[in-house]
Amino acid sequence: MRVVIIGGSGHIGTYLVPTLIEYGYEVINVTRGKSDPYLPNKAWEKVQSVIMDRTELEEKGTFGEQIAQLEPDIVIDLICFTLDSAKQIVEALRGKITHFLHCGTIWAHGHSTVVPATEDLPRYPFGDYGIQKEKIESYLLDEARRNQFPATVLMPGHIVGPGYVPLNPAGHFNPEVYAQIARGEKLVLPNFGLETVHHVHASDVAQSFFKAITHWNSSIGENFHVVSPAAVNLRGYAEAMYRWFGHEPNIDFAPWDKWCETVSEQEAQATWDHIAHSPNAGIEKARRLIQYEPRYSSIEAVCEAITWLIENDRLSI
Repeated sequence: MRVVIIGGSGHIGTYLVPTLIEYGYEVINVTRGKSDPYLPNKAWEKVQSVIMDRTELEEKGTFGEQIAQLEPDIVIDLICFTLDSAKQIVEALRGKITHFLHCGTIWAHGHSTVVPATEDLPRYPFGDYGIQKEKIESYLLDEARRNQFPATVLMPGHIVGPGYVPLNPAGHFNPEVYAQIARGEKLVLPNFGLETVHHVHASDVAQSFFKAITHWNSSIGENFHVVSPAAVNLRGYAEAMYRWFGHEPNIDFAPWDKWCETVSEQEAQATWDHIAHSPNAGIEKARRLIQYEPRYSSIEAVCEAITWLIENDRLSI
């Protein structure tokens, strides 16, 4: 079967593309041509790359048509961020494919209410990213259930893996936090460090897409959380990282306003986004319907990423 992956050179595609090739799928990677997979793999030699500028083509109203012209059986869309974008590609592919898989997000829930969250809880998204992703998800599931469009939505948490800096225990992406912990220095967390984050290894996200494809009957018209087995709060995350680096935890806390004075405006905004959502998502539905079974806990995934950063001189401790 021919699989077209839109945005397949990033976090998820690094693992998903080689898996599809290994199992005999023909893979076409639609890319802007500006990035390479995070990890090398000879499977990429068998992948056809097609250069497209999605933004430019969508403005012309032709992006969906050009995807359809590749004659896919399956389309995996990893970089769709607006409802208009989703509508354009659905209309172009209607009646022409057997499966459409969209990469959503657990941020479509908005703030946590009942935890761990299930996929069917009422949604309270905020921020343009979460609002648009919730609209896309609702649209695709409605198209699947009312109009037989073969859509599945996978909803990852904070994706992590070798090649890039993971979301850190302070709720932002400055790698210096890990260096600070590695030296045993004090780390100040906002509030009491009890807000949660929910990581997932990129290879586990890739697994979920593959499992959704191979469990077609039970994945069509469904949405699935794709996260590690359990969320962690900022304090527990920090404590685990101190111990991984061989130190006893050295943590202090500060009220939000005071804490913001210790970081940049960009870091404060990133932390606010993460702790305001405080995601904590359950994976029972994905386990039951598509046999999703993550290999990595949140901390294991982060530690693998940090190890890669150190070994590749991307993090000095």
